[in-house]
Amino acid sequence: MNSFKNIIEYIMKIRTKWLRIILPIVVLGLYFFLLTFNNVYTETYDIEPLTTARETIRSPITIENQEETERKKNEAVNAVEDRFDISTTIAEEQVSYIEEIFNAIDKLESESLTEEGEGIPVPLTNQEKVNRLKELLSNSITEKVEDSIYLRLLDVSPEERAKGEELFISYVQEVFQRGVRTENINTAINDVKENIRYSTLNDNLIDALQELTEFVIVENSFYDLEKTSEARNQASSNVDPVMINAGEVIVREGETITNETYEKLELVGLLNKDRNVFPVIGLSIIILLIVLIMIYELNRIDNRKGLDKGTIASVLLISFIVISLMKVISLYTTQGNELYFIVPVATGVLLVKQLINERLAIVLTTLFALLGGIIFNGQIPGTLNIEALVYFIFSQFAAIVFLMNVKDRLSIVRSGIGMSIVNIITILLFVFLSFEKYTLGDVFVLSCFGLASAFLSAVLTIGLLPFFETGLGILSDIKLLQLSSPNQPLLKKILTEAPGTYHHSIMVANLSETACDAIGANGLLARVAAYYHDIGKTVRPHYFIENQLSIKNPHDVISPEQSAEIIIRHPYDGAELLKKHRMPKEIIDVAIQHHGTTLLKYFYFKEKETNKTAREEDFRYPGPKPQTKEAAIISICDSVEAAVRSLQEPTEDKIDEIVSSIVNDRLMDGQLDDCPLTIKEVKMVHQTICETLKGIFHSRIQYPSKEAK
Repeated sequence: MNSFKNIIEYIMKIRTKWLRIILPIVVLGLYFFLLTFNNVYTETYDIEPLTTARETIRSPITIENQEETERKKNEAVNAVEDRFDISTTIAEEQVSYIEEIFNAIDKLESESLTEEGEGIPVPLTNQEKVNRLKELLSNSITEKVEDSIYLRLLDVSPEERAKGEELFISYVQEVFQRGVRTENINTAINDVKENIRYSTLNDNLIDALQELTEFVIVENSFYDLEKTSEARNQASSNVDPVMINAGEVIVREGETITNETYEKLELVGLLNKDRNVFPVIGLSIIILLIVLIMIYELNRIDNRKGLDKGTIASVLLISFIVISLMKVISLYTTQGNELYFIVPVATGVLLVKQLINERLAIVLTTLFALLGGIIFNGQIPGTLNIEALVYFIFSQFAAIVFLMNVKDRLSIVRSGIGMSIVNIITILLFVFLSFEKYTLGDVFVLSCFGLASAFLSAVLTIGLLPFFETGLGILSDIKLLQLSSPNQPLLKKILTEAPGTYHHSIMVANLSETACDAIGANGLLARVAAYYHDIGKTVRPHYFIENQLSIKNPHDVISPEQSAEIIIRHPYDGAELLKKHRMPKEIIDVAIQHHGTTLLKYFYFKEKETNKTAREEDFRYPGPKPQTKEAAIISICDSVEAAVRSLQEPTEDKIDEIVSSIVNDRLMDGQLDDCPLTIKEVKMVHQTICETLKGIFHSRIQYPSKEAK
């Protein structure tokens, strides 16, 4: 039976949590999905080649056009000429043959002059001269050079021949340097001949050199397969891939869709409806992760200190405002203006840190930045705007870090100054890392965007904070500090109408704040709630002992049952007063719960003396018992302060004894059963209260009176 009951309770708990946390966050996730859907979904077209485009179509993705890239590579390879290896050895050898011929002729003439000088006539015929030359020349020359060439060279004067030799060698070397291949050898021979023909040499010498050219000019340039392959590979590798960039216009409105354009449309997936499914699946996964993270964080807060509707509504509304602002600004953002730098994205995390806690603000920083990266992707599926994402992360983290004191509204302004510095530094980082050329004016405008983002974030936070505090009942530290001001009407009411209660409340506030801080509870909330916890005593102030100054105790003239009824009413009278003045729910709850269902022992036992049938239930507070750590600690401190103040001589031992008695009584009576205090925390509260009271009621030197002296 108990197991079945536990299962039912668990199911009801899950159902409650589903309605309170999961369902609202799922709805928020659906809103995120609808807002970012057009950033990942691409419209497809039902068109045919050689038709007219009804609108300008841009590429949704960046992709390589492999066919076009391959075509350009083939063009580059075909444009590479064959590589040839020019042999300098052959050129030098052929030039040496020329020098050898002219040197042999010079030698032959030198020998003839020597013999004539000795007085011995040596009449040589032309044939004998040719034969003599052949004896002086190598076989490689004599086998290929005609005898007529020798004779023409011999008929020329030595000076003319020397000039011709020099000119001929220069022409030959020039041709060999360019390289003589099989297919252009005739062209090379003709080039040399043409140069010789238009020279100023003797006609016989010109004829001889032209005939000699056919012997001298030979092939000296040979095809090099290795160099040719290397050059073609290099040319192929130098071809950049032909890319179709995201956002690039493929066809403009009114243009004819050629086969090449149609292939591009097909390549980027604008003709394939199936490809649209994958970006949507990816977006769904991202939104699902965001929803799960938000549910986990809110559930964690709920398990630690309870999660009210106002907190959940705050998270939903803040997320709605931030993401909606991003979407609106993205509609006017282009590649040229970069308006995402002006988005006051830090507004959300500033509000969350003020209203809820820092951990959730840090988590939302990442989630908002991720959604911003999608929203500002220029509606190009499969891409994130990394600049926007990084900028949003830095801007929001700066807001969290510089908002050091959440109890002061001026800290929001100081946080805005810190944000503006970080925003400008981040923008300058992007400028310096960019390949684009930015003018000084562009940098100034972008920096102003960052400054405006920080300013707007601070202004919106200050402007929206009262709305969340009042409209949604969120109790921030700033609101608590306002409520703790002695100028608050209700605190003035306690001070003027129940001064003893006011002093008691101040003492309870000091004890409660110290104890809450010791266990990690909200000390500021405990202090402010303690100020107001006995506001109900102002309805009948003189019925409470601390306000009975120089008057007779009215309880002496009424029955214990009537007295108990008056005393028991004060938590609920206080709650009505607090509701009337629209005080936060947390403070109203403390006022109702601070006595739990405890027993008014004094009046109960007094009634028992005369009425043996008196029921204990009639002398107990109706409750409820304390539901939070702060309410439980105020409940303990309320009783402890009153008990210790009643001591004539509050020694340390007596203080320990009274505190132990009250804490144990609360535990044994079950007054702490509904609050999340652990036994370890109760011990820490006990120890902290004792130390604080000992500091308040420390021993002092008793000064003697004049009479005693």
